Amino acid sequence: MYNILVVDDEPLICRGLAGLLRASGLGIGQIMTAASGEEALDYIRMEDVDLLITDIQMGELSGIELMHQAKMAKPWVQAIIISAHETFQYAQMAIRLGAKDYLIKPLNSEQFLDSVRSVLLKMDKPLPRTEEVLSAGHEDFRMEEPGPAHSEPLNQLLEAPVDRLEEPHPKTAYYEHLGLKGPYFSVIKIRLALSEAEDARYSEQDARLLQYAALNIVKELLDQQWHADVFYGRNRNIHVIVQWSDEEYAELQAGRIHQLEMIGRSMHHHIVKYLKIPCTVGISQILKGLSFLNVLSRQADKAMLWSREHKDYHVFYYGDFSWHNYERDPDADELSTQSNQIVEQVKRYIDEHYHQKGLTIHEVAKRNHVSPNYLSYLFKKITGSNLWEYVVKLRMEESRSLLLHTDLRRYEIAERVGYESPEHFSKIFKKYYGVSPSDLKK
Repeated sequence: MYNILVVDDEPLICRGLAGLLRASGLGIGQIMTAASGEEALDYIRMEDVDLLITDIQMGELSGIELMHQAKMAKPWVQAIIISAHETFQYAQMAIRLGAKDYLIKPLNSEQFLDSVRSVLLKMDKPLPRTEEVLSAGHEDFRMEEPGPAHSEPLNQLLEAPVDRLEEPHPKTAYYEHLGLKGPYFSVIKIRLALSEAEDARYSEQDARLLQYAALNIVKELLDQQWHADVFYGRNRNIHVIVQWSDEEYAELQAGRIHQLEMIGRSMHHHIVKYLKIPCTVGISQILKGLSFLNVLSRQADKAMLWSREHKDYHVFYYGDFSWHNYERDPDADELSTQSNQIVEQVKRYIDEHYHQKGLTIHEVAKRNHVSPNYLSYLFKKITGSNLWEYVVKLRMEESRSLLLHTDLRRYEIAERVGYESPEHFSKIFKKYYGVSPSDLKK
């Protein structure tokens, strides 16, 4: 059963689309509606959303930006964009961000339901190449498997000694011939639990086939939008070298790390879902220059060390952690202490800024030098509540006090605790306390 969020600033359209979905007979669990991008983000932060259906023009936060933020928070959320304008630029941006369809108002009911049906049917379907690999014979597997002639020189480059990094790599032209031109690079490593020590179910032949299937999943996810080289690492692992030209790097602007994390989470999600293999993903920072690939490789390795502290978290970005001594791996106490310090810093920041309009997990994360996804996980693990629930708690407690002890009107209180819309404030208040602000005042 899938949960769907419908977003449109016209209430009639929201109710109409929700009604169509309820009567459709599709496998739909919860249908939520939001009247603005800001309200929709509350749902995305607080609820389990599988499909986002959003209008493209909704005041300050457009459907495109909403979709972008939803994808960064939860890469698996699918999206359908609705617009009153048949504008190529909008459609291009939507498809580029991964929208599954771009529908023009006024909507045709059958066309709308066909689009939703198509998205839902594909959600549980393996990537085509993965399905072929899992059902293929081993002859096909051997024919298509990337050989050591490709993987070995790339692994050697990742393992180059640190003392050689001051000089240009002697085989730079050779590696450029392999497709490594950059000049900006990041390394992603995927550690697959395929050894006999980790799982006795896998024979050597099964492990090779599953490794190849995992490699194909990664390639399938990257082939559309990324310039990346995917190859076998040591010990049944998968390595990825992602690269950007100067123009591509400039175009990404502040979203570079969010996009790396998003693709890392997608890799983990698909490998676990379709191959049933536990895996851990380590993501390096982005550096300029082929000679720094060794540094990036070590960063990806070190990022994965944090799986010892967070066994229920699986995608780690190197920049989320403070490395007081780069040469020495942190011990268990250091790992735990740093996690607690991050959460305490974040709580102090939210205590001071919860009344700020448009406060987002991305802003909180940026101010505290940690990525949004890791912050969300860490906060829930240590405090027992998710980060946005903590913001709502502070806002609701403050608004209740203002209602009971001042003569401020509803819209003034909504303004003071950080809500753009009095209606949105009232809806959240009633959901939290079980009564509306006006009823509590009486």
